[in-house]
Amino acid sequence: MDGRGREREVYLWGGASSNIRRGAAAIIRSSFPLGDVEPMSLRQSVVMTMALCAASASADEFLLAGNRVVRGDVLKESEGLVYVDLGFTVLRIPEERILSRSADEGGPTDSEVKTDLYSQAELEVLPIDVAVERFGEAVVVVKVPSALGSGFVISEDGYVITNSHVVQGELDVTVTVFKANESTFEKKVYRDVEIVAVNPHVDLALLKVSDEELGDTKLTKVFLGDIDELEVGDPTFAVGAPLGLERSVSQGIVSTKNRSNDGRVYVQTTAAINPGNSGGPLFNSKGEVVGVNTWGYLYSEGLGFSVPVDYVKHFIRNRDAFAFDRDNPNSGYRYLEPPKRGDDPVDS
Repeated sequence: MDGRGREREVYLWGGASSNIRRGAAAIIRSSFPLGDVEPMSLRQSVVMTMALCAASASADEFLLAGNRVVRGDVLKESEGLVYVDLGFTVLRIPEERILSRSADEGGPTDSEVKTDLYSQAELEVLPIDVAVERFGEAVVVVKVPSALGSGFVISEDGYVITNSHVVQGELDVTVTVFKANESTFEKKVYRDVEIVAVNPHVDLALLKVSDEELGDTKLTKVFLGDIDELEVGDPTFAVGAPLGLERSVSQGIVSTKNRSNDGRVYVQTTAAINPGNSGGPLFNSKGEVVGVNTWGYLYSEGLGFSVPVDYVKHFIRNRDAFAFDRDNPNSGYRYLEPPKRGDDPVDS
C-alpha cells in the first residue's frame, strides 16, 4: 500500500511496530554475569594485549546463549577459548557458548558476491535489534506528490527497489535516507531521482539517485536472500514507514512462502504491514531481504504479503525490458482484456 487509500484493499488498523533504536555502538549488549564467559583480570589483560599487539586483530560480533551479543577484536583463539578485546578488558569466551559469529557492522565479507546491481553474502543469524541496527539505514522513504511508501537500497551507488504502485504515473520522486550518528538520525532527502524500470504485473520499480546529487556518498545497502532457503515458521521482520511513521519495525513469522493471489505468488507473513510499508523490505533472521512488502487484507491482523525476492532478482536482471518512459508515466506493459464471448468485434 502507498497510503493513498485506494490501491487494492488498504489497512485501517495500526500495526504493532516499534521505532528503530540505534544509539552509540555498544561493545556488549548484556550485563554480567555471562555464565562461564569471564573478563580477564587487569594484569592478564595487559599481558595478553602486549603479547599479541604485533598480531592483526579482527573485529567480530558473537551471538551467545540468551541472545547476548559481544563485539570486539579477536586477539587469540586456543584450547577452546576465544579472547576478545572489548577495549576496557579482554573477555575469554568458551567456543561452546558461541551460537554464531560474524564480521562487525555487517560490512562486505569474503563471502559477498555482487551480481549485476545487487549483492548476496553468507550472513549469520542475528537478534532483530542487531539486524535492524546493521541494515536499517538501507531502508528509505519514497515520496511522490500523491503518495508515500518505502524502499530499500540495493547498491551503494544509489539504486533503490520499491513497489510500482507507489510511483506509478508519477515523475517527481524523492528518496529519504536516514543516517545514524551518535545520538540521533540525520535525514537526507534526495530530489534528483530517476525511475529506471517499472513492472506493474509484479508490482516492482527500480529507482536511481543521481550520481551528481549522491556525490562521494556510499549508501548502506541490503543483501538479497534466497527464497529456497526460507521455511514456514521462520522469523521475519519488516522495516518501513507505515502511515508515514518513519523507521518503524514489526516482527512476525513466515505463514507460507507461496500464497497465490491474482495469478502471482507471495510470501505471507504475520509481520504487521500497513499503508506506507509498501515497497519496504521483508527481512529474515540473518538480515537478508526475502521479499518486498506489498499488500494485505482490510480488517485482518497478521496477514501481510510480500513479493518474493526471486521476483526482485529477475526484475533487476531484466530491467531493460521494463525501462521507464517519461513520455508515458504508466509504462510497463498493460495488456488489453480479451473481448467477452458473444461481444461484437471492434470495427477496424
